[in-house]
Amino acid sequence: MRVADGLALACSGFLLAVLWMDLMFDSQVRAVRDGQLPEPILASIAAYYRRATTTSRPMSHLIAAVMVILLGALVFRSVGGDDPIWLIAVSAVLAVVPILLALLRTVPDAARLGARSDGPGEQSRLARSILADHIVCLVAVSALLVLLLVW
Repeated sequence: MRVADGLALACSGFLLAVLWMDLMFDSQVRAVRDGQLPEPILASIAAYYRRATTTSRPMSHLIAAVMVILLGALVFRSVGGDDPIWLIAVSAVLAVVPILLALLRTVPDAARLGARSDGPGEQSRLARSILADHIVCLVAVSALLVLLLVW
C-alpha cells in the first residue's frame, strides 16, 4: 500500500466517524416530521454544534485539515499512480462534493444553529438542513471509503 492510499483511507475513515457523531445528534430531528422542533431537541442539537463549531477550537480545525489532507492524497494518487481515469474522477467527486457542501452550507448553518440567534422555526429548518447535508456526506464518504478499499 502506498502512503497516499493509506492517507486517503485514514482520512475517509476519520471523516466517516465525525459524520457518525454528528448524525447521533441530527437524528433527533426525525422525531418530529413537520413544523417546529421541541425546545429540548433544539437545545440538544444547538449545544452540540456550538461546541463543534465554536468552543472546541482548535480541535474543530482538525476536521478541515483532514479534508485538505484527503484531497492532497487523492491528487498524489492521481499523479503518482496508475489508477484509471474513472477511479480518479469518481474519487474526486465523492470527496469534493461533501467537502464543498460542508464548507459552503453545513458548517455555516451549524454555527448559526449553535449561536441560537434565530427563532425556533428557523432553528428547526437549520437542524433539518444539517441532517440532510450529513446524510448526503455520509453516503459520499462511505462510497469513497468502499471504493478506496476495493480498488
